[in-house]
Amino acid sequence: MQVTIKNAHLGQATSLLFDLALKGKQSRHRTKFIKLLAERSKEVEEQRKQLAEEHANKDGGDKPIIKDEKYDIADQEAFQKDIQELYEEEIVIEGGDHQDMLKTVKWALDECDKAYSGKEAVIYDYLCDQFEEGDDK
Repeated sequence: MQVTIKNAHLGQATSLLFDLALKGKQSRHRTKFIKLLAERSKEVEEQRKQLAEEHANKDGGDKPIIKDEKYDIADQEAFQKDIQELYEEEIVIEGGDHQDMLKTVKWALDECDKAYSGKEAVIYDYLCDQFEEGDDK
């Protein structure tokens, strides 16, 4: 089993999983899964910052210019293209040592009786799809 999640969905997936009422093994495995997503979120944020620095106008010392706590981006279109590519990349969590954890989180999502609406419903559906597709891998 493996689960693939796009970088763009990491934050929402983490929030949804964090809010599930679980205990015992299910809670521990959910927490391990969230930690993997949080590590990836941190990497993505560092890469986003690096892209902003690369695309920012530079001062005389070749340092990125920051205005109002934001990078002064020279070419917004190119920057947005690179950011979109970053967000389309995926984290793949393989079975192996994570096999039991993935099965437990899938079970927790399948057995969840919480009603979702709006953005939560969309991310819930996305996660369920990713875990179902992961069964085949």
